[in-house]
Amino acid sequence: MLTRFKEKYIGDAAFYKRYLYLALPMILQNAITNLVSFLDNIMVGQLGTEQMSGVAIVNQLIFVYNLAIFGAASAASIFGAQYYGKGNHKGHMYSFRFKLYATLLVTGLTILLFATKGADLISLYLTDTAGSGATEVALQYGLEYLGIMMVGLVPFAVNQSYATNIKETGQTLVPMIASFVAVGSNAVLDYLFIFGIGPFPKLGVIGAALATVIARYIEAFIIIIWAHSHKEKNRYLEGAYTGFGMPKGELKAIIIKGFPLMFNEVLWAAGMTTVTQCYSIRGLEVVAGLNIATTITNLFNIIYIQLGACISIVVGQYLGAGELKKAKDADNKMIVFSVFCCALVAGVMLVIGRFFPQIYNTSEQIKELATSFIAVSAIIMPFCSFSHASYFTLRSGGKTLVTFLFDSVFTWVVVVPTAFVLAHYTGLGIVSVYFFVQATELIKVAIGYFMVRSNVWLVQMV
Repeated sequence: MLTRFKEKYIGDAAFYKRYLYLALPMILQNAITNLVSFLDNIMVGQLGTEQMSGVAIVNQLIFVYNLAIFGAASAASIFGAQYYGKGNHKGHMYSFRFKLYATLLVTGLTILLFATKGADLISLYLTDTAGSGATEVALQYGLEYLGIMMVGLVPFAVNQSYATNIKETGQTLVPMIASFVAVGSNAVLDYLFIFGIGPFPKLGVIGAALATVIARYIEAFIIIIWAHSHKEKNRYLEGAYTGFGMPKGELKAIIIKGFPLMFNEVLWAAGMTTVTQCYSIRGLEVVAGLNIATTITNLFNIIYIQLGACISIVVGQYLGAGELKKAKDADNKMIVFSVFCCALVAGVMLVIGRFFPQIYNTSEQIKELATSFIAVSAIIMPFCSFSHASYFTLRSGGKTLVTFLFDSVFTWVVVVPTAFVLAHYTGLGIVSVYFFVQATELIKVAIGYFMVRSNVWLVQMV
């Protein structure tokens, strides 16, 4: 039995070498990005609770936008990985063109929404339970931050269109380097602009936003210049800007398969921000505590998030080449490896997570809340790893309607109502509410297990 288990779920050295060759640059890239976000969060946190809360709320709104961009790019990525695996560079070019159009359209609509309804959206997360007027102050800081951040949405959209196509070719190192340069710039500029070091004025939350926007332009510039100066490695750029159209067949296929995926990302992100809004009715302290906990948890989550993303690349390439048996074998091994790594990371997070909130310049109540939220997230993390890997497995085979039901529909049918009812209509403490909402992931794990085991995703689409 042990031998059979090893054969099915544990790969050889060559397998893990290929897997980690793809995953490690992506993990490092996101680790640096989240580390800088963490440092940025700490620096803003030194300004005060109201500043930290205003910025945190805006970042929740931008989180929905980021996922919408990810969904728009992913709509074509499920075809891009298979086109590349098959050696169809023209098809890969059309998937890139679709990404560019879709991400820019999403960006335009988002800027319009933020410009006209920004104050209303931020106010949804502000509940003044203490009657101190702190929510009005937090709103003003949030609006200042949002006004600058909107300038950085266009380069982010363009960068994601290029970077996802580059990753589909197996070149994950270049996006990692671009990210390193950008986040390094972000960290330095944060320090200079927020606190007014040397000749720079003290700009507070505006400085934090400026640093992020400048870093996004730097990252996009590096990616675009590299891609166009290495066309032999990026064959999809051949003819990408010669004309503007797409063949009806490719466009229809991407829209039919990809729209549910794009819609799913937006709905899921909106669902998560709605859950946060449910928590926020318990007071500004909860918003601040969640902000600290989420920033720290994101540092640890990158392992399973990027290992899961690699599943779609590796499995997608096998499926595109028609090697279904290899796709199934690789998927089994990658899921087990992802959960194993995540269990180790969760253990580390559980032990050291309580030290991070002490860095912030905020009240003891907020620090205690953040510590409790971190502990709950660590306990649930291995289950999140499995459901995340299941999601990318289903997506690699183009089962976008299934992933839509599995991800966003589950969020709105199970997670959001649970958070709403427990936060509004029970006397449970906020930490207990948070635990029960997070524990809904166990239901998703069971669904994901049966979905993956059914092999409905073993499909060659191109």
